[in-house]
Amino acid sequence: MSLSDPIADYLTRIRNAIHAEHRKVDIRASNMNRAITRILLDQKFIHDFLVIDDPVQPKLRIYLKYSAGRISVISGIKRISTPGRRHYVDRDNIPRVMNGLGVAILSTSQGVMTDKRARKLGIGGEVLCHVW
Repeated sequence: MSLSDPIADYLTRIRNAIHAEHRKVDIRASNMNRAITRILLDQKFIHDFLVIDDPVQPKLRIYLKYSAGRISVISGIKRISTPGRRHYVDRDNIPRVMNGLGVAILSTSQGVMTDKRARKLGIGGEVLCHVW
């Protein structure tokens, strides 16, 4: 299976699993997907994750987080930069998601990081997605 946009596939699988109220979702493991998953874990949007070694393609098993009323902690997740239309920002134009309640995930020269960390380091990059 060929994917033209693996990050969009990653976000769509999470979005679909949340709508179906699944507890976990399996996604192809790549360095970018692992970095985004670590950020989601650090920001407490997911419960946990683990890497499943497979001879063909390793997978990430992401355990989704829900509140007491079976409401997902992730209210929305949206791809910003696409292969057809890249979205780059400099350090002065890093977006705020939901006035600071959400997180923008950026790919920078120093790795994948949140908007807050990129502002603190004073670097810009490609805005991959917004999570709120």
